[in-house]
Amino acid sequence: MTKQSFLKGAFILIAAGLITRLLGFINKIVVARIMGAEGVGLYMMAVPTLLLVITLTQMGLPVAISKLVAEADADQDRARIKRILVVSLSVTGVLSILFTVVMILAAPIISKTLLTDSRAFYPLIAISPIVPIVALSSVLRGYFQGLQNMKPTAYSQVIEQIVRILLVAALTTAFLPLGLEYAAAGAMVSVVIGELASLIFMIAMFKQKKRFRVRKQFFSYAKEGKRTFEDLMSIALPTTGSRLIGSVSFFFEPIVVAQSLAIAGVATTIATAQYGELSGYVIPMLLLPTFITYSLSVSLVPAISEAAYQNNYSLIHHRLAQALRLALVSGGGAVVVLYVYAEPVMELVYNAPTVATYLKVMAPFSIFLYFQSPLQAALQALGLAKAAMINSFIGAFVKIGAIFVLASRPELGIMGAALAIVVGFLLVTLLHFATLVKTISFTLHLRDVLKVIFAIFITGYFSTWLLNHSFLQQSLVVKTSLSVLTTGFIYMFLILILGLIKRDEVNRIPFLRKLL
Repeated sequence: MTKQSFLKGAFILIAAGLITRLLGFINKIVVARIMGAEGVGLYMMAVPTLLLVITLTQMGLPVAISKLVAEADADQDRARIKRILVVSLSVTGVLSILFTVVMILAAPIISKTLLTDSRAFYPLIAISPIVPIVALSSVLRGYFQGLQNMKPTAYSQVIEQIVRILLVAALTTAFLPLGLEYAAAGAMVSVVIGELASLIFMIAMFKQKKRFRVRKQFFSYAKEGKRTFEDLMSIALPTTGSRLIGSVSFFFEPIVVAQSLAIAGVATTIATAQYGELSGYVIPMLLLPTFITYSLSVSLVPAISEAAYQNNYSLIHHRLAQALRLALVSGGGAVVVLYVYAEPVMELVYNAPTVATYLKVMAPFSIFLYFQSPLQAALQALGLAKAAMINSFIGAFVKIGAIFVLASRPELGIMGAALAIVVGFLLVTLLHFATLVKTISFTLHLRDVLKVIFAIFITGYFSTWLLNHSFLQQSLVVKTSLSVLTTGFIYMFLILILGLIKRDEVNRIPFLRKLL
């Protein structure tokens, strides 16, 4: 099986992530244009419940599988790799069935009582079949990532988005005459079918690349897998705790927002629409650049796990510094674009220029969000998942409390929820970084940070000038596109001149080597 280096594996995932984010972004635009803010609100109200159930089903196993398979592969221990797979499939199989049933039975209570909008019942029911599909896919992805082969994960992500985008417009339009709740359910069905297509591809890749027969003596391996189960759980449970906290926080987020806005005197339908604007328009825009940091994180877990297993701490520091520098560089460019072009982008994408106010408030702080994923991946790879869980709990607790305090104030309303979300991810990122500093004496290179800040301010200055003085005779879409492209070239030129992307990093990626 082809094994990639940290940078090459990350680049493969970044390329796939760029494609999937763009396709996913188109998908969100289609949904928003067809259903409007209220329909998106119903759709987004079901998402936190889904993520909570998936988190409970996965039990943090993808990260644990990736880490343990990387260690076993370093020792060429195929029997151990098979035990890891067998135990993981057994656990996720049982849990997926259990939690799918619970999700279906609890849907009426969740929608009517907790979310205060009974129409959310239909998207909740429509999305429930995805749980066992995602559970099985996550096991296979963890296996491939542990072997540092990122291509199956990359291809499966692209396939999932292509299938989803081919179906979403047809299904939402077909169900819309029945009501917004049915249109939202139609959008969820497209997600399920997309994940199923991705799973079928993953199974085909696994059968092609596997080094052993999984079904042979499956139950024998399962019975003898007590030690493997304990090893998996020692990593998975703290990881689950961290993700569970995030999922529980996300689950309660629309509930607390709805209740807080009700206290502030906002009607239910308006509150649903406002939450749809924040969670369906603004947050996806902030998360759009995270495909880069997510890709770095996925590659970082096996790379650091292998280095830690071999007690190579200089390599750990090098890999982590490399990932954070690339996250900082990519995040810096995103901050400029999201802040300067907030209004034209929101108008072009969602026909909602007034929502740009939330984006401009949140964008400058999003650099901390882009740091968070690599930092958490490093903690998990170093066996510090428990510390990551505690940090996530503190951040989630503060965020939910801040939402209630700020969003319930009539003068702030939904803007209070936006500010609280910023406080949450900022706090978690700082706590993750402090944990790494304390544990492995890791330090961030201040010179690189100052260089990126310099590049952000210079690019931001020229971008503001471009927005107000250039391409004025062009249509909004042409003017914005040309301005954003010019901004990208200016920022890329600055980071290359400042040496924020190293020559040896460029040389390891054939495409970039030819381009530059």
